[in-house]
Amino acid sequence: MRIPTTTRPLWIAASVAVIAGLAVAGGLSLGSTFSSDPSSSLSAGELEPERQTAGIAPKSDSEMEDLASRPIQTVVAARNGDTLMDILLRAGVERMEAVKAIEALREIFDPRALKVGQKVTVTFERPSHGIGSGPFHAVTLQPDSRRLVSAKRDENGYAVRETKRKETMELVRAAGVIRSSLFESARAGGVPNTVLVEMIRAFSYDVDFQRDIQPGDRFEVMFERFVDNKGQTIRTGELLFANLTLSGTPTPIYRYVDASGRPDYYNLKGESVRKALLRTPVDGARITSSFGMRQHPILGYSKMHKGVDFGVATGTPVMAAGDGVIEMAGDNGSYGNYVRIRHDDRHATAYAHLSRIAQGMRKGARVRQGQIIAYSGSTGRSTGPHLHYEMLVSNQQVNPLSVKFQSGTKLAGRDLNRFQAAMRETNMQFAQLPTTHRVASAKNPPASLLE
Repeated sequence: MRIPTTTRPLWIAASVAVIAGLAVAGGLSLGSTFSSDPSSSLSAGELEPERQTAGIAPKSDSEMEDLASRPIQTVVAARNGDTLMDILLRAGVERMEAVKAIEALREIFDPRALKVGQKVTVTFERPSHGIGSGPFHAVTLQPDSRRLVSAKRDENGYAVRETKRKETMELVRAAGVIRSSLFESARAGGVPNTVLVEMIRAFSYDVDFQRDIQPGDRFEVMFERFVDNKGQTIRTGELLFANLTLSGTPTPIYRYVDASGRPDYYNLKGESVRKALLRTPVDGARITSSFGMRQHPILGYSKMHKGVDFGVATGTPVMAAGDGVIEMAGDNGSYGNYVRIRHDDRHATAYAHLSRIAQGMRKGARVRQGQIIAYSGSTGRSTGPHLHYEMLVSNQQVNPLSVKFQSGTKLAGRDLNRFQAAMRETNMQFAQLPTTHRVASAKNPPASLLE
C-alpha cells in the first residue's frame, strides 16, 4: 500500500525492511517494476506497478485471486556496456534459460542492437505460496516506437512474438515569424528537431543563417507525423515542404522522389537545392570572424584572414562540404589538427583547429557530402573553440560565403512534369491545413510525392 508522505507512521522503516526482505528472497530489487503481461500493448503507461493507492477501495476477493494468478515482472534498464545476457542474469534468470530465450529472440531481434537506457521486462511465474518469484517465464522489450518483441516459455521451449503498433499518418502545417533565430522560432511554433534540422540543411546551400535572416522574416513547413489509435505521436516523418520568406522574398522548396528513386528538395524551377559544396559545414554555427583583413587576436597586427570562423563548442561534428578525396589529415602547424579535401580540379576545402579527426579520415580516403570528418576544437594558434573553414579555388583561398554554385540536378521532361504535379498537390494540401500545433489528418500521403 502506498501511504501519502505526510501521513506515514513511524513504523515505515520496519515496513521497508520487510518489503526488502521479500524482494531479496525473490531475486528482485526495490527498483523493480511489477505489472501485468504487456505483450498485448505497446503503451508504456500500461506497464504500471501492481499497487493500491491510498483512498481507493480495497480489491475484492476475485480481484485478489486474479492478481495472485498473474506473473511477476521486473523492468531493467540497460546500462553502458550491458548485453541482454547481463540484464537477464541481473534480474535473476538462470544462465541456461537466459541463453535459450536470447537464441529464440534472435529470430526477430538482434541482441547487439540493445541501447543504453533500453528497458527490458523480465517475467517470472508467481509461486503458489506467494513469496518471491517462480521460474523465468518471458523477456519483452521495445526496440523502437513501432514494435514490441518477446520470447515466452512454452511446452516446446521459447516462442517469439512481434507486435507492431498501428499508425496513421497526419500532415502537419506550422508557420511563424522569426524573432531572434529560425531555430528558436520554429521550435516555439511546434516544429520537431528532426524536421528543423532537415529544413536547415536543405536551405544551408543558399542561405547564410548568420546574416541573411532578419527579425520579421517568416517560415512555413509541412511535414508528416505518425500517431497511434490514441492520437499519441509515434514518430515524425518526412519534411514535405518548407518556405523561408527573407526580406519579403519567398524561397519555397519541395521534397520530391525522382524517377531513379532518389529523394531531394527542389525549388520552383525543378532545380535541386543541393549544391556541389556546403556553405556551412557545421550545424547551428555562428560566424565569429569573417573572411578578410582583421586584427589578429594572437599576433596583434593586421593580417588577412583567409577563411571563416564558426563559433562552436569543442567536439561539434564537422561535415565534409562536398564529395571528394582527402589530401591532408593531421597536424599542420598553426592550423592545429587539419583536414583538406580535394573536390575537383579547381575546388578544395580545408578545416582547421580541430579537436580530433574522425576515424578513417586519412590521406587518399574518399568522403561524401555531409559525412562527419572531424570534430571542432582549439588546437594550433587559437584563442578558443571554433572551426576555421577555408574554400580554395585553383589553390587560392576565397570567401566561402560568396561563392555561388550551380544546382546539382535540374529536372527535365517527364520528371519535371511529375514534379510540377506533385508541387501543385503539395500547395493544395498545405492551403487546406490549419496552422496549429495539432492539425487535420490525412490517411494517406500524397502519392505523387512518394512514387
